[in-house]
Amino acid sequence: MRFRAKGEQMAAGYAQLLRTRHAARLLIGTLIGRLPNAVASIAIVFFVRAEGGSYSLAGALAAVYGVANAVGQPLLGRAVDLYGQPRVQLPAALVSALGMVWLALAGTDPVAGAYAAMVVAGLFTPPLEGGLRALWPSVLGGSEEQVHAAYAMDAVAQEVMFTVGPLLVTVLVSVWDPAVALLVLSALGVLGALSVVVSEPSRAWRSAPREAHWLGALRSGGLLALLGAFFFVGTALGSIAVAGMAYGDGHGGGVVYGWLMAALGLGALVGGVCYGARPWAGAPERRLLVLVGLLAVGYVPLLLTPGPWAMTALAALAGVFLAPSIACAFIVVDRHAPSGTVTEAFSWLVTFFGVGAAMGTAVAGPAVELGGAAAGFGVAVAGGVAALLVLMSTQRVLGAVVAGRVVEGRSGVLVEN
Repeated sequence: MRFRAKGEQMAAGYAQLLRTRHAARLLIGTLIGRLPNAVASIAIVFFVRAEGGSYSLAGALAAVYGVANAVGQPLLGRAVDLYGQPRVQLPAALVSALGMVWLALAGTDPVAGAYAAMVVAGLFTPPLEGGLRALWPSVLGGSEEQVHAAYAMDAVAQEVMFTVGPLLVTVLVSVWDPAVALLVLSALGVLGALSVVVSEPSRAWRSAPREAHWLGALRSGGLLALLGAFFFVGTALGSIAVAGMAYGDGHGGGVVYGWLMAALGLGALVGGVCYGARPWAGAPERRLLVLVGLLAVGYVPLLLTPGPWAMTALAALAGVFLAPSIACAFIVVDRHAPSGTVTEAFSWLVTFFGVGAAMGTAVAGPAVELGGAAAGFGVAVAGGVAALLVLMSTQRVLGAVVAGRVVEGRSGVLVEN
């Protein structure tokens, strides 16, 4: 009965957030607009293979897209802070879609053209993720408790998107072909961005006054500490994708790998829902230290590599503290971003996490070849421990939140004391 009451309380809390004017539209629009980015690597691999290209070419094109995306996110995020959301997000979405359409229609011959298309598509991917988090305070009326709950809901919604997105690509490829998948994803990306930027909160939002500085958001020591930690969280997550595939190869193939990844996502989904269902007292920087510590501990049992059923359960356990850690990181970003740089700061988090994931994938490959799946999961453990060490060694910097910080509000800015 107590568990049921807790579940009803969670559902009621999130339902109340979604009933807030504009909240559901902005969340759904952002998720749809981010679909191309979330599943680009899968769609690119499908397309290149259908065109007769090698796995090496498919991987290289996906990597170019990822690197260009990592470069573009903070640059476009800074542009949003300077010029507003509609003037940046929608044009960027259109240009990014043109890059994907270019690949879908022209194919991989010449190869140079395919690489150029991926540079365009990745570099101009709109920073919708950072933009949504910049909008939450104004949409929710500046209520800190509700904003924190919205960050948790945002983290949970990401897990849903990363579960549904690959399924959508698979269906489009099966029913039609990979080129259609690229075209449909591009159209969804533009429609999602359009839904966001024509909304009242997006059109009315203005960044807080900012100090002119070439480093932008990166002049914050606390933000740099957080970015360093989440680079290694990304490393852990990227390595699990490779280690899980190696484990699946030895225990039943792709079906087992699919179950492991689904369990990891389910664990994160459950953890995020529970985390966002209640308010949390105390400094979020200290709470983040505990959450990342638990995340690192959760990766350790994966080293046992037991049978598929037990391994699936361990994967679910390993995911439990991922979404709470990400949601808490959103709060820390908001607290440490210099005035007028909030979208750029959130975009840097996306970039560091993504580059870390790419690094984890790259390191886990040789580790698996040398020591099998367990060695690959060892990279995940090392990434989690490294993230914890970064947070432990920078607690003084992370604790230095300036009083009287300016944050975005419903009609301009609010001053937080």
